[in-house]
Amino acid sequence: MADLPPELRWREWMRRIEAVLFASASPVPREDLARVVGQGASVELLVEDLAVDLAGRAFELVRVADGWMFRTRPAYAPAIRAAADLGHQDLNLSEFDIAVLAAVAYHQPITRDGLGEIFGKEISRDLIGRLHGRGLIGTGPRSPRRGAPYTFVTTEQFLAVFGLESLRDLPDREQLEDAGVAGSS
Repeated sequence: MADLPPELRWREWMRRIEAVLFASASPVPREDLARVVGQGASVELLVEDLAVDLAGRAFELVRVADGWMFRTRPAYAPAIRAAADLGHQDLNLSEFDIAVLAAVAYHQPITRDGLGEIFGKEISRDLIGRLHGRGLIGTGPRSPRRGAPYTFVTTEQFLAVFGLESLRDLPDREQLEDAGVAGSS
């Protein structure tokens, strides 16, 4: 590629990044993209140019979980559901499942007993298994308490499903209260 003029070289690097992102079902970290284009190229600038290139398309380039991925623009989600009869992110979770998932997200790493304390009742292994089976939570470090119970943490899949770049993007408690999702303390 050294024989290509700089503008064509840049365009080729953008296309390589596009190809890698297109082929990946999960977010692609910066390090992986840097290996594709070489250390001499600015991955961030290439990704920005690629995002501009995609303006007006039915999909967009988004940063999720310390990487980038293509995602259908929200305006086209109903068309996809109608055509494929698939929920965009049909997780088939109950309201309580989502509440437990939120508790894991906000209090991780947390044990099953810790979740039980939050909800005032035992959290079933089946519920934990459902969230784990969908890739939304994973096993964290063992708790330093007696018996060293497992803790649970959210996963990159959790971030991708909920469109978060990192856990810092979770709404704060005040935002949840304003939305009527969490009670005031």
